[in-house]
Amino acid sequence: VQLVESGGGSVQTGGSLRLSCAVSTASAYDMVWIRQAPGKEREFVAGMPWRGDRPWYRASVKGRFTVSRNDAKDTVWLQMNSLKPEDTAVYYCAAKTDSSPLDRISNYHNWGQGTEVTVSS
Repeated sequence: VQLVESGGGSVQTGGSLRLSCAVSTASAYDMVWIRQAPGKEREFVAGMPWRGDRPWYRASVKGRFTVSRNDAKDTVWLQMNSLKPEDTAVYYCAAKTDSSPLDRISNYHNWGQGTEVTVSS
């Protein structure tokens, strides 16, 4: 499966961006957004489990970011509002098809190429 992100860019504090992740083959994927800021480790941002559970978010983005998926389940979006400089990072979408725990980055074996988000103050 291939994942292709788009929608990154540069905005000022308080601005918005919408990231898209297109999946080459619609299937039973748990989808997540992960980011990596310069000099820092990768961290979960938000997730959309396949099984219909509610989306989940890291605390620092809750209320500002929204993850959604289309009915065909071949596109996932991350709407990012009220962006802050600390949101600056490369954002990746990633997917997994097995029943391994959702909360381990190492369980996600399908990754997009990443899209850069820069938020200036």
